[in-house]
Amino acid sequence: MSDNVVHLHKNTPPAPEPATVTTLTVVPEPAPAAPVPLWVRSGRVVKTAVTHETTKATARAVARHTLYVAGGAKIAAKRTWDGRTASRYERMFRAAEAAGNYEVAAEWEERGQQFRAARHRRRMDLLHSPVDAAKGIAVGTGVGIGGLVALGIVMAIATKDVTHVVTPLMAVVEFINLMITIVQVVWGPALTIGPFLALLALWAVGSKQQAAPAWALPANVRNGEGEPITPSIVVKALRDLGVAPLRNAIKEMGDAGASMLGPIRIAGCGVEVDVTLPSGVATNEVQNRRRKLAENLTRHEHEVFIMIPQAARTVRLWIADSGALDEPIGPSPLVTDATVTANYQTGKAPWGQDLRGDAAELSLYQRHLLITGRSNQGKTAALRALVLWLALDRSVQFWIADLKGVGDWSMFNGIADILIEGPSDGHVIQATEMVEDAVREMNRRIEERLANPNIKFPPLIVIVDEAQKAFMCPAVDDAKRPYGGSKATSRYFMGTRTIHNQGRAVDVLLWQGTQDPTDQNLPKLVREGAHTRASLVLGSESQAKMALGDKAVEDGAAPHMLRQGLDKGTLVVASDGIDMPTGQSSITVRTHFIDDEPAVEIADRARALRDGVTTLRAIERGEERDALADIVAALGEASRLPTTDVLKRLAMLDQDTYGTWTNGDLKRVLEAQGEEPKKSHGRMVVHKDHALRAIAHRDTDGSASAS
Repeated sequence: MSDNVVHLHKNTPPAPEPATVTTLTVVPEPAPAAPVPLWVRSGRVVKTAVTHETTKATARAVARHTLYVAGGAKIAAKRTWDGRTASRYERMFRAAEAAGNYEVAAEWEERGQQFRAARHRRRMDLLHSPVDAAKGIAVGTGVGIGGLVALGIVMAIATKDVTHVVTPLMAVVEFINLMITIVQVVWGPALTIGPFLALLALWAVGSKQQAAPAWALPANVRNGEGEPITPSIVVKALRDLGVAPLRNAIKEMGDAGASMLGPIRIAGCGVEVDVTLPSGVATNEVQNRRRKLAENLTRHEHEVFIMIPQAARTVRLWIADSGALDEPIGPSPLVTDATVTANYQTGKAPWGQDLRGDAAELSLYQRHLLITGRSNQGKTAALRALVLWLALDRSVQFWIADLKGVGDWSMFNGIADILIEGPSDGHVIQATEMVEDAVREMNRRIEERLANPNIKFPPLIVIVDEAQKAFMCPAVDDAKRPYGGSKATSRYFMGTRTIHNQGRAVDVLLWQGTQDPTDQNLPKLVREGAHTRASLVLGSESQAKMALGDKAVEDGAAPHMLRQGLDKGTLVVASDGIDMPTGQSSITVRTHFIDDEPAVEIADRARALRDGVTTLRAIERGEERDALADIVAALGEASRLPTTDVLKRLAMLDQDTYGTWTNGDLKRVLEAQGEEPKKSHGRMVVHKDHALRAIAHRDTDGSASAS
């Protein structure tokens, strides 16, 4: 057996790896773009040129000025037709009849009949006028020649030259010849220029009346910006107001819808016009569509005010120039003029400007005042501006409670006899006691007035800013009487009501500033007790009625239409202490804003006018009082005061501590330190140096005891 091994399969070497094949792709060059045809390029250029804004503006200007001529010709033809025919009288007759004013309609009908009769007489006179004219020319010529010959005879006699007889006649002939020559020279150019002058006159008429389609007018006119108020614009705005009887009446009036309008008068930064409404249209139907009317007049809602004058069925529109109410007014005269003075009885506070741009000045004499509005709209600034002016009258006394307590009234330190600053219930309690002290002062004055009717009292202005805190205060006193609230048990409510009822007679006045009036934070009896009521922006018509009263709002007062944040310092005022157009019950005032720094400067001037006032600042309740120090504080800058005045000032400092003090208590405190009140001119007085000596004596004894 053989050992050889026979392999059935041969060892096949491995196949070599395939070679890498690189494929080259040949990209053909793009074919050249086909040239744009010339007509396409020319079309694009023409389209760009035609649609360019400059081209549009130019075409619009050309069309506008061309159409001004056509429009002017139409207007001139209409005026001529109205002057030659009775169409004007017919139109006015229909307008008065549509408005339901039949008395005026009868008057226009009578005028039309008179016009027709006069026109008939003129036409009949034309039948005789040629003969009369010929006779007149003949007689005039004869008289003229005779007069000239007579003048020549006089000249011939005077000069002894018979040729002078015809000199005047020849002079007239030469003058006539000269006129003929001038006419011959001028006639040719006049015929050439005349048509151009006529076209220019028609263009002027059309341009003034904007007699062109809306698309051809300038951009600011097309969108209404700065559009002047004309009778046709007002009538169109009223027609499109959505009141069917008004629209129908204006349509029946034809072109004479403007007969409803009185003259359009310039009024400050706008215009004013009275509109007599047709029969069947109520004034409140126009008032309730204020926004739509404003937009029809191309104005914002706040730029149109609707008021109700005394005339029946009439509304008074005040329409501002576009954007004028967004421009600030100038600074207060108190800031710009350091010589301004005040007089409580006869003067008026420079508060701001009305919508007509006239100075708005407010009389404060014997008028309780209420200012309300939303927060951060300028209420405190408006109230403080009045107080700053009145502080320049040195006879006026101020008691101030600032229940916001952020320093808005701090500059009255040294001017006000009392200054309370703070938002807590404790400060509200002090403000309530201040009002009750004012009631006691009022009662004292009334008793003195009964004894002496001729007695005069210095004005006392009691100011409570953020008074809503006082009405909403939950605190109660020891007798469980609430300080806040609107019931007869409320101490603050009853104090304010008592001052409103009787304070005016003895010049004790209450001024309050409050936010967002409601029946809870500003009771009805209190708000109606103010003689001057003013409101900044409010949230609703019901609040506006609370702030100003139903009548003022029904007559057009609309503080709820003012703009939050944008109309800061703009007040709607209802008061007999401010001048306003006859028949209006309110007026809108844009007040001067006096910032803190100039307010301090004005307060410094007021402080310099006074003999030194020590402002009593109420301390926190429960704090232990130093009677001697309080007596010195009550004396202030005075060297001596009657004991009754000292007791009154002590009660102002702290009613709980000093409200029941008598002359005996005052004497006891001073005698304890070796001093006592003395009599001067029949009255018991306290000397300031005696009180200071008592303090020094007490301190010396205290030091000795300590040692």
